[in-house]
Amino acid sequence: MAKPQIQPVDKDRRRGRGAAGNPANRFEPYARVAEHDGWDIAEDLPPLRTEVSVERPRKVITRNTSPDISFDRSINPYRGCEHGCIYCFARPSHAYLGLSPGLDFETRLVARPEAPAVLAAELRRKGYRPATIAIGTNTDPYQPIEREHRVMRGILEVLAAHRHPVGVVTKGTLIERDIDILSDLAAQGLTRVGITVTTLDADLARRMEPRVPSPARRLKTIERLAAAGIEVRIMVSPVVPALTDHELEAILAAGRDAGAVAASWIMLRLPREVSPLFRDWLAEHYPDRAARVMGRVRELHGGQDYDAQWGKRLTGEGIFADLVTRRFKIAVQRLGIARKLPPLRSDLFGVPARAGDQLSLF
Repeated sequence: MAKPQIQPVDKDRRRGRGAAGNPANRFEPYARVAEHDGWDIAEDLPPLRTEVSVERPRKVITRNTSPDISFDRSINPYRGCEHGCIYCFARPSHAYLGLSPGLDFETRLVARPEAPAVLAAELRRKGYRPATIAIGTNTDPYQPIEREHRVMRGILEVLAAHRHPVGVVTKGTLIERDIDILSDLAAQGLTRVGITVTTLDADLARRMEPRVPSPARRLKTIERLAAAGIEVRIMVSPVVPALTDHELEAILAAGRDAGAVAASWIMLRLPREVSPLFRDWLAEHYPDRAARVMGRVRELHGGQDYDAQWGKRLTGEGIFADLVTRRFKIAVQRLGIARKLPPLRSDLFGVPARAGDQLSLF
């Protein structure tokens, strides 16, 4: 079995967390290593708790020019994600805060409660031109702390007031709380939702996505959203070679049966600090297949753990990537679900009048 590359934190302290340790981020010149102090007095350290700090953003709409994704703007209500998915490609973003992409990413979170007000100001700018805003493409807007902080709820209220198109991606069943807003937006052609299901195996999901609702519960969320008239996409993301890839067709079928009208998939991505975190997770939870999983991952990326080239990063390349692509196409065709849906409407956009605004004559 491969030796861990990252100094692990005691299992009792990190119960319910995805990462095994808290490695220094790529910008830190030094690594911190725990050492016994030499005293014979036993000392039990407390379990890791979730800490939330507050950020006051100057702007909330993030722009991108990536040619292999379907949106040019997004919003992140939170930094870090309590769901703790070990494979999360957003983990390296925590390094920009001076924090670790490991356990810090899951436990030291940042909420942005003023994001709705800042968003409203951005949408009122004269030069603003509406297009679909994607939410949930980095960290999950419906992670557990949303129940208390309600940042996502506030953002949806602003978008609804402006009749602005929005696409939401989540694993969190808390989205059901906002069906009232989402169903109204959907009736106007202004929203659709993507629900991610990585595996139907509850035990594997609990190990890989420790604080995410169970696969069965996520399928129930698809059912409830669909019943409210909201178009739902089942997202098989990521496909983990030699661990979950055999479930592709079963996940798509379960999503269709729950009411999903479209589907997509993305191959496992291990950028920067995610790679050693994921390798250590494999060694701890699935040592019998760790070498096979990583061997197949490297086949997809030219012998590396990850290749960030546009056009390749989301699917990989080679025989296995072609096989998964073909399987997906056949499955969605057989199930009668779409790979692409018409774009959301942007022609309804309008800035609501505020008290004191001069009324238009036309």
